[in-house]
Amino acid sequence: MLRIYKIMPHEIGLHFRDDQFIGIKLAGRHWSFTPFGKERVEVVSTRDILLKNRLLNDVVRADRENGTLKGVATSLDLTDHQRGLVWVDGRFFTTLGAGAHVLWTQSRRVRIDVVDVQSPRFEHDDIEIITRHSTAADHMEVCDVARDHEGVYFHNGRYVQTLSAGRYAFWSKAGNTRVIEVDTREQMLDIAGQDVMTSDHLTLRLNAVVAYKVVDARAVVGTSEKIGPTLYRESQLVLRDVIGGRTLDDLLGGKDKAAAEAQQQLQRRVREFGLALVSFGIRDIILPGEMKDLLNQVTAAKKAAEANLISRREETSAIRSQANTAKLLDASPTLMRLRELEVLEKIAESSSLQVMLGDGGNLSDRVTKLI
Repeated sequence: MLRIYKIMPHEIGLHFRDDQFIGIKLAGRHWSFTPFGKERVEVVSTRDILLKNRLLNDVVRADRENGTLKGVATSLDLTDHQRGLVWVDGRFFTTLGAGAHVLWTQSRRVRIDVVDVQSPRFEHDDIEIITRHSTAADHMEVCDVARDHEGVYFHNGRYVQTLSAGRYAFWSKAGNTRVIEVDTREQMLDIAGQDVMTSDHLTLRLNAVVAYKVVDARAVVGTSEKIGPTLYRESQLVLRDVIGGRTLDDLLGGKDKAAAEAQQQLQRRVREFGLALVSFGIRDIILPGEMKDLLNQVTAAKKAAEANLISRREETSAIRSQANTAKLLDASPTLMRLRELEVLEKIAESSSLQVMLGDGGNLSDRVTKLI
């Protein structure tokens, strides 16, 4: 059984005897004597970096024991807790899972990093390149924590750490891994349409607004799946407590003071939830229709009373001034005469006036008669 075969420069011959790998055949013309077909040579292309063969485990074992692939290939047998990161000619090529692998190195620069996956989180200087490769999804779970967010990392239900913004990868089948993303930016929550009773038994409708931000992402995740409803409920309770202790007049006259007290109380309540209040404001106070009419009437009456009071004050002031002037004129005849002349001057400006001068008599009386 003489067999002649030719191996091209980009090929390698795998020599088997009784299905046992015994060596390789390099490029060239070869012949072999195969009695009863017990020997054979499988020609494979080295252009495919990874060797695929049904007897791959035997090839790797023979290389480990005898170095049969030395100079042409690298073999490795990864355990369940190992993965292989492969670079070819300086570029990331693939991620290898557990099992036997052979990579041809005869005409390529091949580098293999073996990593331990018992630690579920994958950390590497080239994590961006590795996790964006098409083979990453076969071995890793990749997540991105957005800017101005934090990721709360749990493994098998236990808290591990809080992650800052960036890309993270976790080995598949290394346990139950979960990253919960939390927004740490300032946020607004509307507390709208709250019916609250004051201490003088008047029911008002309030609209408030809360500005808050997350300061402890782990506490927020541990408090509730969604922190918004929790903060909404606590805000309702605080509003009822603060407004219920005030009369309507106190509330209308001190809305900002009531809001400051509500913020102080709410801050104490939500601190354990991992939140910090930025501000709390009472936006609207809505009165019932009949109460609004009554307040309008009271306001109108107050304004009318104030206007009447001001008018009386002005009248009193004018009368007092006239009385003082009369006293001065009575005490000084000369001043009285000057005052008469001023009156005559004003009359002359608005009408035709004829003045007749004569001896004796009172000038003002004579002028008055002429008019």
